[in-house]
Amino acid sequence: MSGVDNERRPRPGITARDMAQIAVFAALIAALGLPGSITVGFTGVPITLQTLGVLLAGAVLGPRKGTAAVAVFIALTIIGLPLLSGGRTGLTALAGPSAGYLVGWIPAALFIGLLTARIVPKYPVLPALLINAAGGIVVIYFFGTLGLLLRTDIALWPAITSNGVYLPGDLLKVVVATMVAKGVHRAYPGLIRA
Repeated sequence: MSGVDNERRPRPGITARDMAQIAVFAALIAALGLPGSITVGFTGVPITLQTLGVLLAGAVLGPRKGTAAVAVFIALTIIGLPLLSGGRTGLTALAGPSAGYLVGWIPAALFIGLLTARIVPKYPVLPALLINAAGGIVVIYFFGTLGLLLRTDIALWPAITSNGVYLPGDLLKVVVATMVAKGVHRAYPGLIRA
């Protein structure tokens, strides 16, 4: 093979630009925790804006970089940085009833990113809304419900229905994430690489 052929092939791995995008989205998730949280219901699981950042990471950056951004954020909280809403650390959250929701952020970003990669560069709104709702609500609620079952004395049906109080806000986050991602993909069509 000639040197020209090697230069034309995309190099596997992560570029400096990728690392910058991952860092920016990890910081965005942290910044969305600054307004704090509201705890409602009997489960002790807080309502935060940080899940909006998770949706945006998957919808804007795709599966690889979006999942990495969420994983970097969670790793920072686990090593003790108080980046979760209300100044909590990852260890605090993982010890409480909201552990499953936090764990669910990583598969949610991956799910959203994988399906979003299939609809870009056009990023049609209706499929995007469905993808973001499935990842940002169904996947996160699934892991959250499992966490509640493991961390509390709650039964299955009350654990599932306890998510109902979060649904209106999460639907709003899905709409916001979809509209923001639509604008980003229109302006920067090559953000998600195959």
